[in-house]
Amino acid sequence: MTPEAPTPGPDLVFAAFCTAGLWPGLGKRTAADLPAAGITTPDDVTADRLVKLPRVGRQRAERLFSSFLAAAPTYEVVEMLVAAGLPAKLASGVADGLGPDAARRLRDDPWALLGLPAVALADADRLAIAVLKGADRQDTRRGRAIVGLTLRTATRDGHTVLPVDLVVAALRAEGIGDPVAAVVAAVDSGEVLEHEPPEPEVDEDRVGGEDGAELPEPDPALRTLSLARFGMAEEAVAEGVARLAASAERIADPASVRSVAQGLDEAQKQAVAQVLTAGVSLLTGGPGTGKSRTVAAVVKLLRAKGADVALAAPTGRAAKRLEELTDHPAVTVHRLLGAQGASGGFARTEEWPLDADVVVVDEASMLDVELTAALLEACPDGTHLLLVGDPAQLPSIGPGHVLGDLIDSGAVPVTELTTLYRQAEGGAIARLASGVRGGELPPVDSPDREVVVVPATGSAEAARRVVQLVTDSIPRALGIEPGAVQVVTPVHRGPAGTIELNKALKAKLNPGDGAVFGFDPGDRVVATANHMDLEPTGFANGEVGVVTKTGDGSMDVAFASGPVTVSGQALFDLRHGWAITVHRAQGSEWPGVVVVLPPEAGGMLSRPLVYTALTRAQRHLSIVHASGGALARAVRDVDVRPRRTRLAELLREIPG
Repeated sequence: MTPEAPTPGPDLVFAAFCTAGLWPGLGKRTAADLPAAGITTPDDVTADRLVKLPRVGRQRAERLFSSFLAAAPTYEVVEMLVAAGLPAKLASGVADGLGPDAARRLRDDPWALLGLPAVALADADRLAIAVLKGADRQDTRRGRAIVGLTLRTATRDGHTVLPVDLVVAALRAEGIGDPVAAVVAAVDSGEVLEHEPPEPEVDEDRVGGEDGAELPEPDPALRTLSLARFGMAEEAVAEGVARLAASAERIADPASVRSVAQGLDEAQKQAVAQVLTAGVSLLTGGPGTGKSRTVAAVVKLLRAKGADVALAAPTGRAAKRLEELTDHPAVTVHRLLGAQGASGGFARTEEWPLDADVVVVDEASMLDVELTAALLEACPDGTHLLLVGDPAQLPSIGPGHVLGDLIDSGAVPVTELTTLYRQAEGGAIARLASGVRGGELPPVDSPDREVVVVPATGSAEAARRVVQLVTDSIPRALGIEPGAVQVVTPVHRGPAGTIELNKALKAKLNPGDGAVFGFDPGDRVVATANHMDLEPTGFANGEVGVVTKTGDGSMDVAFASGPVTVSGQALFDLRHGWAITVHRAQGSEWPGVVVVLPPEAGGMLSRPLVYTALTRAQRHLSIVHASGGALARAVRDVDVRPRRTRLAELLREIPG
């Protein structure tokens, strides 16, 4: 590692701080006016000078001055980043992640920068060169940080654990001479947990028999590492499942299922009966198999027995649909648990648990391991938890494979519904989805145009077809207004990705200059992070809403879960939402859906992704198909990409 350039002057740091949007309340236009008002260094910032800026009165000048002083910890980080030749905008995440003494912590350990998203090892190395004398690639702090970085990178693919050997290989690839010492340092720091290999299965007939066979030893190659937060979350889920299973008492006689049995098949009746006796139970099946009808029967029976029932789903749209189907209030899981802003904490915990006898969560395939751990912690002893979901859909965006691991473990009763009632009624969407779920791509037979396949020769033509379908063909031919049609695509980039499609759809459906952060009243938006602290209802990642009003640096958005006034940092976490990714669409349904499959999506297509996309449609599905043979291959050959987790193993260890 070689020395870095000399420290930049205060004017350069100040300019970087302002243009990066790190001064709270200072917009881009006002930031551009600062030099003309003689404000080019921190010492120039006073309320008297700020009031000379265009469009800034005395009251706003005082607020800007106060917010600048309050941002001093962030400014100190900007000084360090600019000196290292790194972008100033990183400072926002540094201050949030490392706290008010972030600058001191980075001086002590510049590789702590790797704990933030979108930071590469080369960036942290540059910072180390700038702040440490004689920075060394073999520094223990560097090796420890690379262990954490490797595990964090794996969580983006859904893994909660990695084999030690893979982590060691990653360390060697980055030039770490003693990878074992780096792993030990990471474990000693408390950020990383090491897990012993599982006990091998024992052949009871051989052990101690005539051939003198001994107990097999665990395979050391199966030792794994996890970030402590996810390792502890998986352990908490397993403990929570065991606790609820052990403490459950029968709510009602299973014979009482007869009172709500009309229209239910035997499997559906069994699922209702399981909720009455089991602490944790699962109800699975594809669309059209009667999961909703079964949940409605559960709720009807429990209400008749005087039981308190709480209904929830991961998204606002799914919660609203659940409420309509059961005629019982339903909320998002985050709202049920009393989410505390963007920090990720919850009000409902072991100290203040939920006051429901039965908790039902729909769309459970979307539950990641941390949210599931929080849910179980909030369920007091004796609570009955029913998880309803479709394991053939995409797994959660966050790490873990909770629904799949619960099923695979055999630790909880599972009822799988397989009879396709909508198929018997002739539903083309359900028939197509059922075929894809089983690994086949059946020909579309839909004279009533419930499903339409629109071929396209490339991304550009696919994009044109999408816009035509949303703005003209579907409204004209089927009477489904553009506001009830959702475009779903696997990709962000390219002509048929979310970015370009949203530009094209806005130009057609709601043209405007973008009054606030590029948004105008009437724009459809999608949330990319949780902000449950906003008034009056907050919003969760993946929720789609419509802008109803724009103001000075804020706007009102109507989400399915309720209206929200969005301002400040939360504005950065909204995108236009006429076209969204398949992952963001999961858990929601729309009357009309246009699924576009461009050529550039070929490598990422899988059966769960295609299946999840198709099953977002309620009344009409248009498939703009430009991915050639990749679609059939993906449905036939590419099942769920395996996630490395410990949960199934932990659940199998539950006694009984």
